[in-house]
Amino acid sequence: MKACGVIVEYNPFHNGHLYHIKTARKKSQADVVIAVMSGNFLQRGEPAVVDKWQRADAALAHGVDLVIELPIQYACQAADIFAKGGIKTLAALQCDSLCFGTDYDATFDYNAFGQQLNRQSAEIKALFQRKADQKKTYPQIMQEVYQELFNLPQVNQMLPNHILGLSYAKENAQLQNPMNLIAIKRQKAGYHDIQITDGKIASATAIRKLLQEDGDISNFVPTKTKQSVEKYFVDWHNFWPYLRYRLMSSSLEDLLILYQMESGLALKMQQTALNTTDFTDFLSQVKSKHYTLTRIQRQLCYILLNITRAEMQLAWSDNYLRILGFNRKGQKYLNQLKKVTPWPLLAKIGKSGANQVPLTLRADEIYRLASKDISEQNFGRRPLKLN
Repeated sequence: MKACGVIVEYNPFHNGHLYHIKTARKKSQADVVIAVMSGNFLQRGEPAVVDKWQRADAALAHGVDLVIELPIQYACQAADIFAKGGIKTLAALQCDSLCFGTDYDATFDYNAFGQQLNRQSAEIKALFQRKADQKKTYPQIMQEVYQELFNLPQVNQMLPNHILGLSYAKENAQLQNPMNLIAIKRQKAGYHDIQITDGKIASATAIRKLLQEDGDISNFVPTKTKQSVEKYFVDWHNFWPYLRYRLMSSSLEDLLILYQMESGLALKMQQTALNTTDFTDFLSQVKSKHYTLTRIQRQLCYILLNITRAEMQLAWSDNYLRILGFNRKGQKYLNQLKKVTPWPLLAKIGKSGANQVPLTLRADEIYRLASKDISEQNFGRRPLKLN
């Protein structure tokens, strides 16, 4: 069976995602569409509005055949590590192609550019390291690197999905058998658009804003998504009391062993947490030219979840395929996959789960603090099955 992969978050699942799935199946001519989906904490350092099981359920109901979890050690990361985790997982799933959305020109040849990036990887790494001491963000530095080495107009606009597309291309080109990359131009709404100009398509950012304002999202999401957010929806405000407590009660030494923590940022966060009672105010005071909102939010995830450098590095060496759900086609593909994938398939988490997926277990238990309506995320849970 021929498989097309998509790397997704579905935060929440909306009509634009439905278009993406249909287009991916059509352009790839695949027998199955496989979604590698982030768990309960996401790439931009945010908790998911509803849990991974509800988002997987919506995906299966609207065209995805198999949903595999992208674990937190890859999911809550900058574009390069996020892409590495997604591409490695799709390769282990034996996917023939990857279909992704882009906010740039869909005619840009990501396959060819990925090969070029791979050929000049040593030059890219060296130039990045020379520029890394500047007070600039990762996307800004990478844009300078690409412009200096390639002088292409395609690297002048480093928009979020285009950055991811370039990262996918770079990681994919390093595979022994690279997948075919299929880019789809985003429809109507850009990644960060909060303005809604179309009657059926809105960005996930705009939909989350509507949820926070008690607005009506019915026109922009399938019924399953609408029903799930009516039970509860989560944002950073749900975790602010726990996060503030962690910052106020931890020593500087405790914070500095956390993944990616820097002393200046730790001191700034501690001081701001002492004097600020509102999460939005806290973010605005900690944000700076050097620390983007996304970088800060990811760091807050590592603080909330107490993820150390050592734990993160250990997690990267433990690869597996956590099955969240499938339909009949997906089940048939899994039976085929068992014979060829180098990674173990996890259909359920048993008593040894603390050793199998320790960071996922911790993240999911802390995620449940957001609402009493969030059910158990791991123990006793079997993959969703859509007939």
